[in-house]
Amino acid sequence: MSYCVRIENTELEFIVNPGESILEAALREGMAFPFNCRSGTCGTCAGRVIEGEVAYPEGRTSALPAAEALGRALFCQARPVTDLVVEFPRPPPEPFIEPRLLPCRVARIEDLCQDVRRLYLRMPGEERLEFFAGQYIDILLPGGRRRSFSLAKPPHDNELIELHIRRVPGGEFTSYVFDEIEPDALLRFEGPLGKFYLREKSQNPILMMGGGTGFAPLKGMIEHAFHMGIERPIHLYWGARTRSDLYLDALPQRWMEEHQNFQYTPVLSEPEADPDWSGETGFVHEVLLGDYPDLYDFDIYMSGPPPMIEAALDEFPEHDLREENLHYDSFEYAADSQPDNEEA
Repeated sequence: MSYCVRIENTELEFIVNPGESILEAALREGMAFPFNCRSGTCGTCAGRVIEGEVAYPEGRTSALPAAEALGRALFCQARPVTDLVVEFPRPPPEPFIEPRLLPCRVARIEDLCQDVRRLYLRMPGEERLEFFAGQYIDILLPGGRRRSFSLAKPPHDNELIELHIRRVPGGEFTSYVFDEIEPDALLRFEGPLGKFYLREKSQNPILMMGGGTGFAPLKGMIEHAFHMGIERPIHLYWGARTRSDLYLDALPQRWMEEHQNFQYTPVLSEPEADPDWSGETGFVHEVLLGDYPDLYDFDIYMSGPPPMIEAALDEFPEHDLREENLHYDSFEYAADSQPDNEEA
């Protein structure tokens, strides 16, 4: 059965045919709904259903719990079961940077810790990638598969692309990165992608929370903020299991010495592995809330594994967080059968 979808506060409407998602129908009708992965892993297409009901295909995608915690539906997956009234999703950043398909070669490889490698990628000739601080690229694999990784550099420092890649047991691409890849290896990617980027025009103080290699996009944002002379307070919380997992710990320590508006709090969830650790322990979002119980006046940026993101989305609204001030990127291990999210 077909259903009508109307966009709130407009006269725009379109028909969703049987078997179509809301996003598929909107794109068919030429409506510029934002999207990236189309597989339910990134959350870019999430929007509110004002009236009516939707259902999802069997199995919950990785971005769905985070979307539902904010009262949103994933339009790339949701199928209407009644006529709907929906809120048009927020548009992509302006000015929008069109993603491109580009080749690159591995310029340098660094081991940051036992299971994290840093890849530096060089584009052909004088080619440079334009992007917003915090966005990501998709590494393209055979068969239309993708592996997504955040850009760990600020936009002004784009001679090389910097990626932080964690080894995933059994992961096809990460096994290649750790066991086979060599300098000058050829890769292809699409980017920049994503709506996780630094909102430069805001005047709110900034709280950032990263888990594991979720530090990568936050690093790019922070370095961009320093470069742009942004003087708003920035407090970074970086959660990891053990001290060795804070693979670039000396860098934010140095930022604290060089920038009066920057604070850094590392948090270990398994401190028993480091008996001499005297810093914060436990869940990183709880440590942040202990320092900032009222989030109303802050811009929040968080990136990392889904359990960290979901825990924050459950608790932060109870501390007066304003939804428009929340920006997040949930990293998910990728399945070979679908387009992938980060850390795959």
